[in-house]
Amino acid sequence: ASHPAFSPHPIQGWTPDFIPLVLEQGEALGLKDDYVAIPDGAAVEMAQSLAKNEGILTGISGGGTMWAAVEVAKKAPEGSVIATMLPDTGERYLSTPLFADIDADMNEEEMAISKSSPGYILE
Repeated sequence: ASHPAFSPHPIQGWTPDFIPLVLEQGEALGLKDDYVAIPDGAAVEMAQSLAKNEGILTGISGGGTMWAAVEVAKKAPEGSVIATMLPDTGERYLSTPLFADIDADMNEEEMAISKSSPGYILE
């Protein structure tokens, strides 16, 4: 049977219908501060933003993790240190809705940047 809090979501790589034993144990030891619910679309939007604005190619779960870290940081006291991991790469998601808005071919601006690179060989 599924966990009572389960609901379908698009975040590939996150446990879909149970709380893992390691999390249950951490919670029992008082090592968990909070759970952060990720709104529909937020993980995809953050992963796309990381790729576009930061050059970080991560998957949907990485986008969700970063979104949660940003939300925690917004509420944290000044001077707090927030750490998060993005252990995923976006390469396996290139043909999924995560990157559906990115054309496979370079546009003129991207081609000009590529041609200006010393190692350009795409002719």
